[in-house]
Amino acid sequence: MGLEAFLPVAFVIGYLLGSIPFGLVLTKLAGTQDIRSIGSGSIGATNVLRTGRKSLAAGTLLFDALKGTVAVVICGYIAGPNAAMVAGLGAFLGHLFPVWLKFKGGKGVAVYIGILLGLFWPAAVVFCLLWLATAFTTRYSSLSALVASFITPVFLWWFGHLALSALFAVLTLLLFYAHRENIKRLQSGKESRIGEKA
Repeated sequence: MGLEAFLPVAFVIGYLLGSIPFGLVLTKLAGTQDIRSIGSGSIGATNVLRTGRKSLAAGTLLFDALKGTVAVVICGYIAGPNAAMVAGLGAFLGHLFPVWLKFKGGKGVAVYIGILLGLFWPAAVVFCLLWLATAFTTRYSSLSALVASFITPVFLWWFGHLALSALFAVLTLLLFYAHRENIKRLQSGKESRIGEKA
């Protein structure tokens, strides 16, 4: 199979890995309530944190990030950087729109970080620093993600990674779409802050 012919396979691999709902799996194994019934209804780490189980939230964050990293590393190893980027897109879409959950998934922040880590780790460090700085000053997880993701494509473009910048511009638009309800709540002053239970 040629490298270009592998691209659809890379997308499927990425999608399948990305669609694993670790937040839902971990909370079910721990016997907590269905996280889709609390907070934002998301299956991501921030909503898992609203159960009061920090260890579950940390595990969700780690595994959601790793599924993005694993997707791009595996496909990049097999068929090069283009396959890695396609796999990253697949993983992100799989997390946001998992077929197993009627296409209702998470917000994509951890997967975004994991994909960055696999493709260009310095950008992942910048993302995390921006997220932490915004979260420390505002205590809004959603706003922190929006700020960090908005700057990430600019950072990649500035350092000459034009293809990656284009990819993460698309991922940022998808992330903003996934946070559309958060954006409305931020505008109305009703958004929950980090650590608040539903």
